Amino acid sequence: MSLRIRRLERDDDRDQFRSGHPDLDRFFHRFAGQNQFRHHVGVTYIAVEHDAILGFVTVSPSAIEIDALPADRRRRLPHYPLPTLRLARLAVAETARDRGVGQALLRFALTLARRMADEIGCVGVGVVVDAKPAARSFYLRSLVSQRVSCTTL
Repeated sequence: MSLRIRRLERDDDRDQFRSGHPDLDRFFHRFAGQNQFRHHVGVTYIAVEHDAILGFVTVSPSAIEIDALPADRRRRLPHYPLPTLRLARLAVAETARDRGVGQALLRFALTLARRMADEIGCVGVGVVVDAKPAARSFYLRSLVSQRVSCTTL
């Protein structure tokens, strides 16, 4: 698989993307571009193979309250909101399931968080999982397999 991950561009054809989750598809088709290019509230990265969009991840800066962390994690951190990278949306095309696209996008987001930590400060990646138990288990499995410490908030 010759997968590339890059920033969403204005002229990318998002209309053909189908993840099988209408809310994620609607976000990608209608709002990912607006949020990135007009409102500047998040950036969407796409996984591309032969000009086909196989998946996307949307990230934005965020913060987490120190009290949301387990006590053993709080010891050496300042007691005010801590900068994080919010993983707001992640979806894989139905045609690309079980090919490692979701894992690649998650690894990419973790790499962004590490760069953010070095360049401007970041204590981690905050994964926002709204109401999808299957998605929650994907993130936890993926993060554990990559030896990333997990805290369920």
